[in-house]
Amino acid sequence: MSRMSVRTFLVTAKRSLQKAIKEQAHTSFVIGNESADLDSITCAIVYGYVQSSKAESRRYGKLWIPVANIPACDLALRPELTALLKHADVKPSELITLDDLGSEPLPKDKTDWTLVDHNALQGKLGELYRPVVKGVIDHHEDEKTVPEKAEPRVITKSASCNSLVVNYLRDAWQDLGSMVSSTIGAAQEDGRLVDDFPYASTWDAQVAKLALGAILIDSINMKAEHKVTDHDKKAVRFLEAKINISHKYGKDYDRDRFFNEINTAKANIDELSLRDILRKDYKQWQEGDLTLGISSVVQSIQYLESRDEDLSESIKAWAKERKLSIFAVMTAYNDDSGFHRQLHLTTFDAGGRKAAEKFVSNAGKLDLKDAKCSSTSEGSDITFHHFWDQHNLEASRKQVGPLLRENII
Repeated sequence: MSRMSVRTFLVTAKRSLQKAIKEQAHTSFVIGNESADLDSITCAIVYGYVQSSKAESRRYGKLWIPVANIPACDLALRPELTALLKHADVKPSELITLDDLGSEPLPKDKTDWTLVDHNALQGKLGELYRPVVKGVIDHHEDEKTVPEKAEPRVITKSASCNSLVVNYLRDAWQDLGSMVSSTIGAAQEDGRLVDDFPYASTWDAQVAKLALGAILIDSINMKAEHKVTDHDKKAVRFLEAKINISHKYGKDYDRDRFFNEINTAKANIDELSLRDILRKDYKQWQEGDLTLGISSVVQSIQYLESRDEDLSESIKAWAKERKLSIFAVMTAYNDDSGFHRQLHLTTFDAGGRKAAEKFVSNAGKLDLKDAKCSSTSEGSDITFHHFWDQHNLEASRKQVGPLLRENII
């Protein structure tokens, strides 16, 4: 199997998966977390692409299938993903999603899984495949569900998980370059084209832009000093070198312009319904008998309340749909006065209320201050409600989620 562009890799991987399901053949997957944000989806693509492009993998036809951890219909909720994929000549429809796993999933002994941007496989996939998770690269708190002997097992802090993925794959990615000239030469001798793109530097630049776009979004263009680590700086240097060496992409590359394009697409949620906004970047955990959900939103609570729909009813409807005891909406947005975070917390049963009250008493490090009253209020179907401005701007869902979970009794 010749080296290929990322688009051709995704098309090939999808066909390979369809064949594997039909034949019940062993398959290796790489999958991001269930929020399926830009970092998660692109981490899986980059990891799958580089691992599948290695000489040994190509020799034996070995593929790592990158899975976006959402149904295909939810890809439309992510305009920033569509904007970024264009830089790699990829359409959202070419991604592999949960829908592609089939109505009858492969038996767990026919699969192995690598997790990126999470370290505990959740939901139905977790119930079925958690025992066959063989590797992890993540920047969240270690939940100790992946064995110490896993390979890879990289769990450490960084602004973006893509930084850890790129640094882990760096040597393998560099080795791909040594195979390019012979591959292209052989193809030219027998009159065949290697792929849609004639030079591997173009393919490398496309993959690099997928990873870099996510890193820049997560690090706020490498300006979020409290988030950016040496892992991120090292990865960005490597990726920008890959882009700049490409004749097609290097001459027009500008970091600020690239970031602004993707960030503008991410912030534009005007066309989404409130339900779609709440489920666009959503994570859920089961702690004992209680289910916790957290939605991350790129606009303020005031923006959500200004919409034609009723925010209170939308929150209650989503909580009912997901069978939640506790539902948090975390906002992170910029306005003329700078960057802000808010936390909007609602519970729907006695257990949820008890957990919320315990959380409030233990959340001093978040520096929560009562915000202007929200229209959502306690009632027969709401047992607790509070809305805060969060003055600890460093605490994202990666910090607030574990704190909420710790206080569920």
